[in-house]
Amino acid sequence: MTEYRIDDLARASGVSVRNVRVYQDRGLLPPPRKVGRTGWYDEAHLSRLNLIGRMLDRGYTFATISELLTAAHYGLDVRDILDTDDPSDRWKAHWGRARLTLDDLRRKFGDQTTDDNISRSEDLGMIVRDGDEFTVPNPKLLEAAEILVDADIPLADLLDQTTAVRRDLSDVAARFVSVVADHYLAGEGEKLEVDESTVSEAAALVNKIRPLAHDAVNTLFAEAMEAEIAKALERAATQLDSGSSDSQAS
Repeated sequence: MTEYRIDDLARASGVSVRNVRVYQDRGLLPPPRKVGRTGWYDEAHLSRLNLIGRMLDRGYTFATISELLTAAHYGLDVRDILDTDDPSDRWKAHWGRARLTLDDLRRKFGDQTTDDNISRSEDLGMIVRDGDEFTVPNPKLLEAAEILVDADIPLADLLDQTTAVRRDLSDVAARFVSVVADHYLAGEGEKLEVDESTVSEAAALVNKIRPLAHDAVNTLFAEAMEAEIAKALERAATQLDSGSSDSQAS
């Protein structure tokens, strides 16, 4: 099997090294096999780059290419994905149709496909056992886990973080709902006259703010991610500078 360093892959595909990295960052190109500090790409990466190039030439956006590639990866019906007008609904309508066998999971996660990790993934709702197969409620979440495991991050650590994030998100959701609930409904140990119209009004208001709250959380999360990434890069730069200074001193 032919393998390429990133420079060789760029030459073979006619894609710049910068764009190869862009496609990886956007999740369009799987990460390479790492040997030490060197990433090794194979024919599958070259084929994927050629496919991405053809799709870009036909006018597809990165977002659409990502959806189509993910749909193909998980065996979803691409025609049905494209038939949905609202991009946010495309995956919701088809998540339950993505199915994996135990062998599929082993190919994706290798020796980290342990009984404990499978059980924890089921508890978190990442996979749902259905006879000899598993349905995948959220293929994008599983794909993110696959990318991180390929980068040598233990699956057990990812499951720990997923558990913590689920707990944090429950707190965030409770805060948004409580803005309405605390105004319309009685708290624990309190008595408040509530009729059917009040409950209906409260429910309607919660549903009205739901998409706004979703957008607000997305925006705040993106800002927080940028800040944390900047901190991590600054920390890495400091360590590099420190290592360089130590080398010069010795």
